[in-house]
Amino acid sequence: MYTQPIALRSVLDPKYLEYCLSKHYDIGEWDECLYWLRGLNDTYRVRISSGFYILRVYRLSIDESDVAYELSLLTQLKSELSSVATKVSEPIVKKDYSLYTIIDAPEGKRIAVIFRYLKGTENVLQDEKSCFSFGRSAAELHAAMDQITLNQSRYNLDTDFLINQSLDRIVNYIGEKNGATPFLREFAKALIDRINKATSHGLDWGICHGDMHGNNNAFQEGDHFTHYDFEWSAKGWRAYDLAQVRGRKRQLEDRKESLWNALISGYRSVRDFSDQDELAVELFMKARRFWVMGLEVTFIPNDFGVLDYSEDWLEEFINEFQMYNII
Repeated sequence: MYTQPIALRSVLDPKYLEYCLSKHYDIGEWDECLYWLRGLNDTYRVRISSGFYILRVYRLSIDESDVAYELSLLTQLKSELSSVATKVSEPIVKKDYSLYTIIDAPEGKRIAVIFRYLKGTENVLQDEKSCFSFGRSAAELHAAMDQITLNQSRYNLDTDFLINQSLDRIVNYIGEKNGATPFLREFAKALIDRINKATSHGLDWGICHGDMHGNNNAFQEGDHFTHYDFEWSAKGWRAYDLAQVRGRKRQLEDRKESLWNALISGYRSVRDFSDQDELAVELFMKARRFWVMGLEVTFIPNDFGVLDYSEDWLEEFINEFQMYNII
């Protein structure tokens, strides 16, 4: 029984964040802190006399081990990528040499990290030159990730994470007795069977970005990209990582193939991507969509509200999955 007010998810006042955080950083006086973007996490822009920084306040469900993993990865990648054009977002070190701060929020403890402000523009990859450059950058990122050693425990981007856990969340939300549940169970099983068959041939496996959809997780400056948002990074099949950008939004329908061919050519100009890996991309595009459905279920009660996630939402996903013709 709740006897005190409690929030499902709060938007913290920028002035409160300045009070909590500014004294811990040696970046200068904060002239301004603006609430910049609401996503799965909250993003703020901090302005000082010499420029800007980005402040991320992670949602309640992100714990210290998640943030520690991401920041360790970024710190090592900065070093590994020093000799190539591809870069990653850089967390700013605090005065005590740590990289994050735990702050109080109405819903509980949340973690805050300040990142160096990225220059460049978001490129939604609508031309072959950009796609080639992005593919080359993705390959440089994967090559650097092959050299990384992470000691923190972490899940894998495998069928359990992508399919089984997603199925459990979806069924828990719509109910076991929902008419769509038998189909979703059959679809999930067929998807796992196909992935197991594809991976039995040996696919490239290693640390992935985890959310490389090519819409808002990299900035382009000149002919080079800086990648950010590594929240979902973990070991997985590289075909899954590239499937996300293959299936990205805002593509020109009649140019999908030529843009993909340019992207994969750029990737192969740096590191190998076998025919078997490429054949698996379409399969992982389907797995990605199932995972997205499961992800949405996670945020419906606290973030989205249930109004827009009822029968129409469910029917849209079911119709999409039926079109895949895998069962």
